[in-house]
Amino acid sequence: MLYDAVGWTAYTDVPGQLQRAVDGSFLVLTARDDTGALVGLVRTVSDGVTIVCVQDLLVTPAAQGQGIGGALLDEVLRRATDIRQVVLMTDDEPQQRSFYEAHGLVEVHDVRPHGLRSFVRLA
Repeated sequence: MLYDAVGWTAYTDVPGQLQRAVDGSFLVLTARDDTGALVGLVRTVSDGVTIVCVQDLLVTPAAQGQGIGGALLDEVLRRATDIRQVVLMTDDEPQQRSFYEAHGLVEVHDVRPHGLRSFVRLA
């Protein structure tokens, strides 16, 4: 399973929850290799008008660095052109920042001219 391949076991520990999450998503896009195997996925939640949250963006380790994640994200951004806010939360790793900035996203504390705050509660 793709989520297991990238170590996202919090999703796969309760498979029924993952299935309900995917089923309830606003948009799910996938990437497959030449054999049809799933190598990438992006999943969003949204009201379709004012906000879209990129909830999951993952690519199998063997397929990383081939532009798959960027292509999936770019397609979400293309489809969200008229949606006011595109948001996501990710790990605090240097390559994450550079990846998302390369696709036009800005860390919330860097938004100008008016700074923003972001809050979260994780269970």
